[in-house]
Amino acid sequence: MQQRAEVGFDYSALEIILLGRHPHHQGASRPQDIQIALAALQEVDAGHLAEQIYTTLSGGEQARIQMARVLAQIWEASAGPRLLLLDEPTAALDPRQQHRILEIARRWANKGDVAVIAIVHDLNLAAQYADRIALMRDGRLQALGDVASIMTPTAVEACFDLPCILLSHPDGGTPMIAARRQH
Repeated sequence: MQQRAEVGFDYSALEIILLGRHPHHQGASRPQDIQIALAALQEVDAGHLAEQIYTTLSGGEQARIQMARVLAQIWEASAGPRLLLLDEPTAALDPRQQHRILEIARRWANKGDVAVIAIVHDLNLAAQYADRIALMRDGRLQALGDVASIMTPTAVEACFDLPCILLSHPDGGTPMIAARRQH
């Protein structure tokens, strides 16, 4: 799922999702493709948007439709191991939808035959859903490891030049980073 998708035609949301099914058929969408696309719409809680013209949707709604499109592409387990690549899937979303999208990605990762790689700029949000985190700076890997080893003031300060402190999320103890105020 790319960060932004420009669409130059008046496709409906359902038609955009069906584009994700294109690699699975030779030509016109099959009934099973439509069923999968509708199921993917439900997965992202956007069934009500199926017939809406994609370009008229808000940025957050478009992001949810794009998430449904990539889910439709990897929907069938019979295809073998699958990879879900997400480039800033939460960027245009409100906090509730950010968590919903990452919960979906987490569910798919838990299936066992789906690997999920997501670029997420919110470290605390990533820490709540990731098994492993990579910190990047200027296109170079700075740190890679489990959440607890990466979510440290030392690692974050070294990567982002941001003085910070470590907190523990009250709902489960996930490490959280809070920036220190700079006077």
